[in-house]
Amino acid sequence: MSSPWIEGLRSVALSVPDLDQAEVFYTSVWRLEVAYRGIDALYLRGSGRDAYLLALYRREGAPQILRVTLRARSPEALAQVAKRAVEAGGDLVRAASPVEDPGGGVGILLRDPHGRVFEVVHGDGQREPATSERDRPQRLTHVVLNSHAVEETQTFLTRAFGMRLADRTAVIAFMNCNSDHHTLAIGISDNDALNHIAFLMPDGDAVMRGGGRMKDAGYPIQWGPGRHGPGNNLFNYFLDPFGIVIEYTSEVEQVDDSYTARGPDDWKWPPGRVDQWGISPAPGATLKEAQRRVLFAPL
Repeated sequence: MSSPWIEGLRSVALSVPDLDQAEVFYTSVWRLEVAYRGIDALYLRGSGRDAYLLALYRREGAPQILRVTLRARSPEALAQVAKRAVEAGGDLVRAASPVEDPGGGVGILLRDPHGRVFEVVHGDGQREPATSERDRPQRLTHVVLNSHAVEETQTFLTRAFGMRLADRTAVIAFMNCNSDHHTLAIGISDNDALNHIAFLMPDGDAVMRGGGRMKDAGYPIQWGPGRHGPGNNLFNYFLDPFGIVIEYTSEVEQVDDSYTARGPDDWKWPPGRVDQWGISPAPGATLKEAQRRVLFAPL
């Protein structure tokens, strides 16, 4: 347990222009399940315990990220996050109050100094995992957010959420709050967009079968298959119908407080290699452009 306050990542909320198209893709191809459908909102769950993993809201125009939701360890932890986020330079947009969505519970809404929006909840609804679902995403394992000021963002995540640096490469700072190697990561960039959302699959075969299913549906693999260095996880990256970068992953390295962070010099690959295996080509221009396009909606 590296963070005394944050238990883990619960969900991500995005705006998209077409909920009908989103529902078809995320249920029939990506293999999530509808938890709740409203007039202008769609909540999608995986096979794990979380009430939902993805909240999609109908809004015209380019997709935007609305919030990243984390789960607090206790009511006291929720209060500590509210206090420490403000001390770290963030804004408390909504004080602790009942959350009015299918997840329920009590939550706060924060904005960091660069406009990223985080919700932190406690007491939200959970259910028994569907352990027999071999090809469905179980939960979110991490979200990568770009930053034009990586050191400042890292400091905020440490002070506000009690996260610690797990590893740092030349392009990403990996932040840890629980046994997963990383929960939030900071992509070194010149903007503050959503880089990608990673969905945890039951095993490596499910990651590969998911890649085949996506290709059959007309969504080619944008990067992968491969095995990352930091986190040691398998990966396949794709673009959804709206250009949002999503990842199937599995076998995420489990760590404890004794894990020692390593730096860019420890994570260098030979020329032409971008992961442990050296099979996949480097990410192309299409993926890199998409990783800069989905910005946080202003509050």
